[in-house]
Amino acid sequence: PLEWKLLVVFSRYPGKILTTTFLLKEVWGQESNQQRHYVRILTAGLRRKLERDPSNPEFLHTEVGIGYRFFN
Repeated sequence: PLEWKLLVVFSRYPGKILTTTFLLKEVWGQESNQQRHYVRILTAGLRRKLERDPSNPEFLHTEVGIGYRFFN
C-alpha cells in the first residue's frame, strides 16, 4: 500500500523534482528526517517493479541531495 501511495504522488507531479521531505509528508503524513530511508526503500521497490533495468532507471530518477523525479 505504501508503494502505491508513493507511485500516486509521483504520478501527480510528472517531471518535477520531489524532495524527500515532501514525499514523507505526502505518504506518511509527517515530516520526519528519521524516516528518510523509508523513501529510498520504497523507491527501490518501485524501480524493481517498473523498470526494465532498475540500475539504469528510465522512469524514476534520483536527484542527488534533493529527492526524486518521475517520468511517465
